[in-house]
Amino acid sequence: MIFVTGGTGLVGSHLLRALVEQSTVRIRACKRATSSMDLVSDIADKIEWIETDILDVKGLEIAMQGVSQVYHCAAVISFASGADGIDWMKKVNVDGTANVVNMALLHGVKKMVHVSSIAAIGRNLRTFEVSETNKWEESSMNTQYGISKYLAEREVWRGMAEGLDVAVVNPSVILGEGTWQDGSSRLFRMVYDGLKFYPPGGSAFVDVLDLVATMIQLMNSKVSGERFIISAENLLHQEFFNLVAAGFNKPGPSIKVNKWLGEIAWRVYKLKALLFRAEPLMTKETIRLAQKRYYYDNQKIKETLGFSFRSVNQSVNRICNAFLEEQSGGK
Repeated sequence: MIFVTGGTGLVGSHLLRALVEQSTVRIRACKRATSSMDLVSDIADKIEWIETDILDVKGLEIAMQGVSQVYHCAAVISFASGADGIDWMKKVNVDGTANVVNMALLHGVKKMVHVSSIAAIGRNLRTFEVSETNKWEESSMNTQYGISKYLAEREVWRGMAEGLDVAVVNPSVILGEGTWQDGSSRLFRMVYDGLKFYPPGGSAFVDVLDLVATMIQLMNSKVSGERFIISAENLLHQEFFNLVAAGFNKPGPSIKVNKWLGEIAWRVYKLKALLFRAEPLMTKETIRLAQKRYYYDNQKIKETLGFSFRSVNQSVNRICNAFLEEQSGGK
């Protein structure tokens, strides 16, 4: 049996859909009582759902019975600066991962694929080329989210030391059809709504479909005890936003957010977030990080699996079409 955490989120929902299409074994996933099923509505009846979460040890113990493969996708992604939000994110990402690892060990799970992040590899102000060989170090360029994912990975490596077969994927910015209000899918909404500003830095991007494909291939391979950067291309933020704008037949953002404008911007978004009791679209962390350009090396996964990635342009065009279809009432 296959068990998936975070099955109602962006990565988990696409993973479940791929597993339903490819797998001949039973698939189980966990969800909270309040979880939205919008992203899995078409396949929900093909999944055995357990109402629990990764902080519920007793629920996880039940969910893992009879399981041989675990895909751990559940995580909190947040760049808000409030202490309560940071503490909650670390609790879910670190303690939750420890619970998943412990239950996998308890039930003799054969293999676990853990979804980490390029943020867990670490960033500094000296090295802008990042591969799996980079070592974590304390740096002002590490976000609280990145720290939480680094600590979560340590729990996975601890599980490996205790006998669990593991493979870790470190995806870059994940592009996919989501809820359009959360995570990276929100970037498409922002461009559609007329985004005017762009930061001068850059990052790496990958299609959720490619991420899921590498996860399944790693699970079904003999690879163990390895981590892999999952990324298709490195792009400037302006280049990415222009691709999205072209997909919507709209003008791209034209105002560069330089350092001083960025310092103003994150403060304005913080004030708006306080007034409307919402998570800010941009924070001090994200603004300052977006001023830099890091290059992420994807050679290891390409050579290990012989994997070929979709171009970001292909992914963007598909996702833009899906967004427009929803806007027109096609779904």
